[in-house]
Amino acid sequence: MALTSLHGCPAPAKLNLFLHVTGRRADGYHLLQTVFQLLDHGDLLDFDVRSDDAIRRTTEVPGVPEAQDLIVRALRLLQQAHLARHGRLPPGLDVAIRKVLPMGGGLGGGSSDAATALMAANVLWQSGLTRDELMALALPLGADIPFFIFGENAFAEGVGEALQPVATPDCWYVVIEPGVAVPTAAIFSSGHLTRNTKPVRIADFSRHLSSRTDMSGFGQNDLQAVASNLFVPVSEAINWLAQFGDARMTGSGACVFCAFSSEREAEAVVQQVPPVWRAWQARALASHPLKAVLQEAGVIE
Repeated sequence: MALTSLHGCPAPAKLNLFLHVTGRRADGYHLLQTVFQLLDHGDLLDFDVRSDDAIRRTTEVPGVPEAQDLIVRALRLLQQAHLARHGRLPPGLDVAIRKVLPMGGGLGGGSSDAATALMAANVLWQSGLTRDELMALALPLGADIPFFIFGENAFAEGVGEALQPVATPDCWYVVIEPGVAVPTAAIFSSGHLTRNTKPVRIADFSRHLSSRTDMSGFGQNDLQAVASNLFVPVSEAINWLAQFGDARMTGSGACVFCAFSSEREAEAVVQQVPPVWRAWQARALASHPLKAVLQEAGVIE
């Protein structure tokens, strides 16, 4: 009997442990190198099969019209892929979101939601797409979505779509939300952004970690200086968190983070964060948590 719903599907946050801009393509896209780290903190999505073929977001998301939502756009792409493969449209879905991750925070919230939607719908609809096929389907919507479908921490290159699995530290992170949303386009279009960082190798990252418990001292976020100049709260949060370790911005901002060896250490720092900011601690994950949810539901092995 086919499943008609999947509830409590996690859409985890990600961190960019470093983010280098190594060049720019002729089409304007930036060439990047980064390590993506999954976190045990994020949104939760509920999916219910409809009797028609409509895709409906049943939760209001301020500032994001339903038709523009990455979840809705991704599911419509998968419907068309299903039609091409099976000769019929799959049923529609109602999607409810328990939103935790901020927009414009550099944590991949919208991309993670879309990836979880694709993986869940692929199961509910029995579409039969492989992981690589789902990643290719999602790439035109955003370079971060394939990473979440990839499902494990990754060394990424290109525009962020060329992924290799990489071991990352088993640690805890404190994340501060400075209270501003940073538009990615404003950072990448800045004349102050450097685009010539020397490329590194995945072996360089792995070698650096072999003698320590976090990534302190390896690389930097090339977008951080631009975001800090444009958005003062980002700079203030980095400067405050830096008293405890190697504080960095993730993605194009605005959230900043620092690694700690234990939950106790991370929690102690969170309790000291000035009340003007929102802060939380989360453990590093080795793999996407949706897999465990689907295994518990008995729909994948």
